[in-house]
Amino acid sequence: MTTGRRRIVARLGVAAVPCAVATSAWAVTGVDDFWPRWVYFGVGTVLAAEFLLRRALRVRPRRRRWLAVDGALCGLLVLVDVTVWVLSGGGYFWPIWQALALSAVFSLHAWMVGRPLGARERELAARVTRLTRSRRGAVDRQAAELKRVERDLHDGAQARMVSLALTLGLSGELLRRDPDAAARLLDEARATAVAALDDLRAVMHGIHPAVLADRGLGDAVRALVLDLAVPVTVTGDPPRALPAALETAVYFAVAECLSNVVKHSEATAAEVAFTGGPDVLRVTVTDDGVGGASPAGGTGLRGIIDRLDAVDADLHVSSPPGGPTVVTITVPLTDGS
Repeated sequence: MTTGRRRIVARLGVAAVPCAVATSAWAVTGVDDFWPRWVYFGVGTVLAAEFLLRRALRVRPRRRRWLAVDGALCGLLVLVDVTVWVLSGGGYFWPIWQALALSAVFSLHAWMVGRPLGARERELAARVTRLTRSRRGAVDRQAAELKRVERDLHDGAQARMVSLALTLGLSGELLRRDPDAAARLLDEARATAVAALDDLRAVMHGIHPAVLADRGLGDAVRALVLDLAVPVTVTGDPPRALPAALETAVYFAVAECLSNVVKHSEATAAEVAFTGGPDVLRVTVTDDGVGGASPAGGTGLRGIIDRLDAVDADLHVSSPPGGPTVVTITVPLTDGS
């Protein structure tokens, strides 16, 4: 027997106790009127209310769940009234008036749920959908990032540190017997240590570039473009006091855009422009390549959109065939930014 069925059997068992006690008391007293029916009525009402509300709460959240709860409560009240009318001996069917009133309330609620959303409601619904998508994307991106860091550490710095430990052990054994060989091993160990440090710096740069923390977003992008194969001009400056999460998201978004320029655009020149005002930051990445870039055409731009969703930023791509390609990142700045 499943857990749900056990709970149902347990509830029915508990409900049967007062009914059995009331029936026994009625049988002992010998009263003609079968008054335990009211005990049955009370127990049945509690069980029906629990059943209807549980079914209503299974509906997916948002407005239709509240409609289901409203329907369950209205149906329960009508059922209670009709049962009281029956147990009272019938006569004038007075529950009709409350049934009509509750039907009107439920119909009004159903009309409000079914009517088209207003502009504000559509905006809020779109925002909820976007936040849900960005949260899911952030969790997936974090898991992938942790796997990447683990792989880089395992294949890079960890392997070099193991090699360093072995080299130092061998040099210690050769120190007295063959000082020249020991010296060569120490030189090799030093080179391995330097390489391990370079691997660690590369891993840390993939998490949060040091230049971004030290010099801010504008100078970090200027440092980034120095090593690119395509000449890139950086104009303008972003605000100085930006949240770390926002700076990181925009930096990696710009880095991915420039990577796409180098790999796919066949461009001869590109530009990164910081514009905007106190309430918004715009970063425009332009190149004179062949165009044809689209978020649906690959994972690069799609990944940028997922990253920017986490900071409530937008990305717009204009890339007609033949170019130029213009990627605009729009980041709203809160009061604390």
